[in-house]
Amino acid sequence: MDVEWEAYGWERLADGVGRRRLPRWDATVGLVLGERAVLLYDTGSSLAEGAGLRAQVAGLTGGRGVTHIALGHPHFDHVLGTAVFAGAEVFGAVGTDELLRHPREREALLADAVRHGLDPAEAAEAADVLVAPRHVVCGEWTLDLGGRQVLLANVGPGHTGHDLALLVPGEREVVFCGDLVEESGEPQAGPDAVPARWPDALDRLLALGGEDAVYVPGHGAVVDAPFVRRQREELARRFSVA
Repeated sequence: MDVEWEAYGWERLADGVGRRRLPRWDATVGLVLGERAVLLYDTGSSLAEGAGLRAQVAGLTGGRGVTHIALGHPHFDHVLGTAVFAGAEVFGAVGTDELLRHPREREALLADAVRHGLDPAEAAEAADVLVAPRHVVCGEWTLDLGGRQVLLANVGPGHTGHDLALLVPGEREVVFCGDLVEESGEPQAGPDAVPARWPDALDRLLALGGEDAVYVPGHGAVVDAPFVRRQREELARRFSVA
């Protein structure tokens, strides 16, 4: 697929597969192009950021829209842009749907966004139209994008109780890890983290992608399997897990 990723500020990872590191919080979004469908992994921290992504995808694809969205986990910097992708089929780890529909959880998401510096009006606007996944992934779910199949895998809990990874097979396999893996800083364990299960989640990521895959963290530069393994050991020591 002849796509000018760099012209739109995206990084090419494989044929028809790219990612963009968003400004401010350095959150990653991923894009996978099939013959019939376009999959976006995460949607940014606001409706404005989501709208910017929508325009970039249209530019990258010659006007095609996003048809499928996979939400890596339910934190504001990864989900608040979803509503701008009208008609897209939204996937998340099981439980993400109930969490994003619950008024108390939506309020907590809004408060977290504001606490981290998002304009309160922007945060409130996005929270008012927050989209919960229609499709929930308990184990694994294969999506046919047309000429390309991808695998959604519920590999958590870990960073949150609802961590969804994306495997894009190919000559150079790509694994979108969400915030289970971070390169630009130490992995963050908030109140919804499950520290005792986090190392196991990274074991599942490594089994999913294997030794030669490219691993895409939720924040930071792409990494390899040895990096993920080292982070797994660091987390095990940090949380005293065998």
